[in-house]
Amino acid sequence: MDQLLTRTTAPRQPFDPAYDPIHAPNPGTGKDYAPTYWIGTAGTPPADDGPVTRDLDVDVAIIGSGYTGLSCAIHLASEHGIKATVLEANGVAWGCSTRNGGQAQISSGRLKRSQWIERWGVDVAKKLHGEIADAFELFRELIRSPEIDCEPQDGGHLYIAHRDKMLPALEKETRLLNEVFGYQARMVSRDEIHGDFVRDAEAKGAMYEPDGIGIHAAKLAFGYLKLARKLGARVHVSSPVFGCEFKNGVHHLRTPGGTVRARAVCIATAGYTSPGLHALTRHRLMPILSNSVVTRPLTQEEREALNFRTRIPLTDTRTLRHYYRLLPDGRVQIGSRSAITGGDAANPKHLNLLLEGLYRKFPILRGIEIDYSWWGWVDVSHDMMPRIFRPDPAQPLFYAMGYGGNGVMYSAQAGRRMAQMVAGKGGGLDLPIFTSPLPSHGLLTPFRRLGQWGMYRWYYLKDEIF
Repeated sequence: MDQLLTRTTAPRQPFDPAYDPIHAPNPGTGKDYAPTYWIGTAGTPPADDGPVTRDLDVDVAIIGSGYTGLSCAIHLASEHGIKATVLEANGVAWGCSTRNGGQAQISSGRLKRSQWIERWGVDVAKKLHGEIADAFELFRELIRSPEIDCEPQDGGHLYIAHRDKMLPALEKETRLLNEVFGYQARMVSRDEIHGDFVRDAEAKGAMYEPDGIGIHAAKLAFGYLKLARKLGARVHVSSPVFGCEFKNGVHHLRTPGGTVRARAVCIATAGYTSPGLHALTRHRLMPILSNSVVTRPLTQEEREALNFRTRIPLTDTRTLRHYYRLLPDGRVQIGSRSAITGGDAANPKHLNLLLEGLYRKFPILRGIEIDYSWWGWVDVSHDMMPRIFRPDPAQPLFYAMGYGGNGVMYSAQAGRRMAQMVAGKGGGLDLPIFTSPLPSHGLLTPFRRLGQWGMYRWYYLKDEIF
């Protein structure tokens, strides 16, 4: 049968709401998707290549079939003539790529441009801004592909001050973007937000960035899948990698159905990177839970009362920020940080805290029916910036991860950059995110969650009280 017509038919294992990547030895095999709005409204997933059923010899194996892994497969084929084999533990884009907020912004990692300058200086910061701007254009180009129908809502991004005290920092960042980076951000007043965008009760003002696109998260991933397979990549689901050994110049990846022998390996597992996957990625990320809900469709009266005139991505200035927007079918989506451990993820207090955030912004929605509620793990690096890197010169092994919740857009470029590294092409790879590994917490690793618990309480005080 033609590979483009194959599809997995084996029944899935139940979704595990308590899954925790810090403790789980692996993400499981063939688990069902999280009950997200994206999966619920994406329709039937496109065909894949089914599980690995025998030993395979391949040129490049990509571990993880989210945005990054599929982009890497797309660009290996389209730019370097290499047909990759993608290995996915569960269903295609089972992790971050179908659990995010669907916001493509002109950023990656958690740091602002001013923080780039503090860390690396103006010259490096300008080059990094150029990299991110190029990435956004690549993303725009990709989603114009006929295979990718992800309901794009282009029009910019509003970074909304939730308190008056946040306005001076926003104004300073806006000036910096214009004067140093030549990027045409601008400040927007509370009245302009309420009149031209949405009546967000918390908004005190905002920074408007002209680049920002809302997308349907699962339709984007499934479009990437269709394009990757059209270009000759194979995507094997229900095929977790339980071990990776490098011997005699070849990587041996052990899956339930057989060993995949690969000359090069790309790791694109993000917040779902198991501690036992590989020594070079062990504890190199801090997985952080994020909650998200989607309401029932708003009535015409509700939309008029909120003056919702935009579907662009909206975020606020909290450290534990909210990301929210109006979806094309008239629902409101909002997300923010959640529990610290997987075992506590289903605790109703986290859902209630998120709903209170929704009600503060839109009081008339108090008590509105919630049609979808889910959570997922975000891949936050210890220094808040992503890496696309080859951690051991002796091994043709690469990883791309650490977007800190800003990977919807930049993952396309990260996959392309990782493909470039695999192909041995060096142009444009002199930035710190390409030349240094994901940092480790070292001796503090066992205490990371204790530190997270303390920081969350400090962030709350800083965001809401001080």
